[in-house]
Amino acid sequence: MKEVHHIESISALNKLLNQEKPTHPLVSVVDLSKVERCGENNVKTTLGFYTIMLKNNYCGRLKYGREYYDFEEGTLVCIAPNQVAYIDNEGGEQTEVEGWGLFFHPDLIRGTSLGSKMKAYSFFSYEVNEALHVSEKEKQTLNDCITKIETELSQNIDHHSRNLIVSNIELLLNYSLRYYDRQFITRKTKNQNILMKFENVLTDYFQSDKLKNNGLPTVKYCAEQLFLSSNYLSDLLKKETGKNAQDHIHHYLIEEAKNSLLNSKATVSEIAFNLGFEYPQYFSKLFKSKTGTTPAEYRNLS
Repeated sequence: MKEVHHIESISALNKLLNQEKPTHPLVSVVDLSKVERCGENNVKTTLGFYTIMLKNNYCGRLKYGREYYDFEEGTLVCIAPNQVAYIDNEGGEQTEVEGWGLFFHPDLIRGTSLGSKMKAYSFFSYEVNEALHVSEKEKQTLNDCITKIETELSQNIDHHSRNLIVSNIELLLNYSLRYYDRQFITRKTKNQNILMKFENVLTDYFQSDKLKNNGLPTVKYCAEQLFLSSNYLSDLLKKETGKNAQDHIHHYLIEEAKNSLLNSKATVSEIAFNLGFEYPQYFSKLFKSKTGTTPAEYRNLS
């Protein structure tokens, strides 16, 4: 098993990329065209900070999650801290590197309004094949945000520095969120196909022995069947249907429960067990939260 190399500090990253020491210890903007190398080939690496990179062909193929990713022009990739990634420099000639990388440590945003809502930017946990493809106009907007961050980093650090840098990072992330929403819309046909496949995954699961043996399907399980990340699947479903993946699983469960309550003589406990619940009270609590009545009340009222 290969050892995973961890890079905790921004300074250590700049050193790895043969860049000058960062002017701020918690954030760095790197011009990818000036990166001569990006570490040893095929060495798994985790970074202790957030990574945002825009543009193409960064030192071969980047891999994180379950797939390789070849950078394309106008593509934005966001990676959360401690995700395993590595560079594969084999299998092709290197092309001219362009673009930028923004790296910022969680300590930079800790205690700020941005720090409290980082979970809203769920694209940091998307798979590589779910990266954001931006237009020239969108790219320029993101570049403007980076320019403002670079300008601030070039100034002497004072008590305004952190707020201004964080504000511009938040602005960049908010634009990225907008562009992801646009991408969900432009991929509507593809998304509808994923929705149908998701429904098939649930149907197959509920009609098999997996429900009784393994309990309710998790969002992670469903996403893996569709070769997607959990966050991307939930965000896609939310945009298409107004409900996230967990809501869909619960909806399917409740519909199955209703059918069992009305079409069988099984007890509530037996139905709960057949639906993958170890404890009937958990099933009853979920059923009431979704329908407003207990399973027994639903059976008696129908």
